[in-house]
Amino acid sequence: MTLVIRGAKPYGEGDPVDLLIRDGVIAEIGTGLEGDEVIEADGLVALPGFVDLHTHLREPGREDTETIETGSRAAALGGYTAVFAMANTDPVADNAVIVEHVWRRGQEVGLVDVHPVGAVTVGLKGEKLAELGTMAKAGVRIFSDDGLCVADPLIMRRALEYTKALDVVIAQHAEEPRLTVGAQAHEGETAARLGLAGWPAVAEESIVARDCLLALHAGAKLHICHVSTEGTAEVLRWAKGRGTQVSAEVTPHHLLLDDDRLNTYDPVNKVNPPLRTANDAKSLREALADGTVDCVATDHAPHAHQDKDCEWSAARPGMLGLQTALPIVVATMVEPGLLDWRGVARVMSERPAEIAGLPDQGRPIAIGEPANLTLVDPAGRWTVHGADLASIAANTPYEGMELPGAVVATLLRGEVTARDGKAAR
Repeated sequence: MTLVIRGAKPYGEGDPVDLLIRDGVIAEIGTGLEGDEVIEADGLVALPGFVDLHTHLREPGREDTETIETGSRAAALGGYTAVFAMANTDPVADNAVIVEHVWRRGQEVGLVDVHPVGAVTVGLKGEKLAELGTMAKAGVRIFSDDGLCVADPLIMRRALEYTKALDVVIAQHAEEPRLTVGAQAHEGETAARLGLAGWPAVAEESIVARDCLLALHAGAKLHICHVSTEGTAEVLRWAKGRGTQVSAEVTPHHLLLDDDRLNTYDPVNKVNPPLRTANDAKSLREALADGTVDCVATDHAPHAHQDKDCEWSAARPGMLGLQTALPIVVATMVEPGLLDWRGVARVMSERPAEIAGLPDQGRPIAIGEPANLTLVDPAGRWTVHGADLASIAANTPYEGMELPGAVVATLLRGEVTARDGKAAR
């Protein structure tokens, strides 16, 4: 069977072309091509399928909030062809048995490639290194205790030294825990006015600086999760200038939202790290545009209704992100002229695939390349309703917002996984 995508613009550039897909590969690019199936793509932008380095799929352990199946649907509808499932499940993904289960379940669902992230330390306790070698043999490319920081500098140093030999990546949740005890919101004017315990920016920045130095010393790869402050971007510029093998991600919500959202005390806006100032958000958009921050990652974090519909201090931190990521990037980066569509491909597909070492993702739209593709309507607009999203949970901070840019179709190795707002299965 062959599939033709008719009249799309790769990267939004040049004249429309047809893409002929055969056996999961782009076989021809031209005009007037014919195939067994046709997707009419007039006015659509073709991009390489998106890659999310930071997703919480909650399976095993919290299948009441998300499963690999429902999360895969949300990912496909959001234009993703690969996601990395964080290790803070129950039981924790700190051994080969759990990570193999996550990979296998993702393959059974078949909508996106679900890559398990292995824990850095046993049980995420920060005391003893997990089975990094056996998990790497099972295919794990990224290790993270996300949700918690690897705070002990000796443990972090040993992890970086070990993963250098394995040619894999440590992804750090940068938060000095002694500076965030009881913290509920970004330390600043808004938190003080609302009576919320402050979460200082330096709690993030100090760990990023420390770990960049450790990574440089070890010659290892380091990835910084969910960068949220202007100061962290400055540290990253400094570290990269010294030759440190450090990469970083920013979430869509840290690009768009700021701590003014906290005035309603609505726990849907509670997230870790917290929403920062408008100036921080502006600095992060600039850092993403100039490459200081490498990529966008959703930190998709579904929660049960009772974990969000409660008082602020008791609420769990986190927001949905998979289906709204592209529209937020369009609103914050494309419409203001900070990125073009080729830039979107860089931060949502190419760089994350490169960071994770995925040879078949983030590839150019060219003959002979895997047909992992996303078709986007740049003129499309849609209104977010949490109840209509594919996730089991509905904790989106964008409820009722009209967002620009719409994913029309997603293809994984030439197979349509989502089209016109519906997942393939």
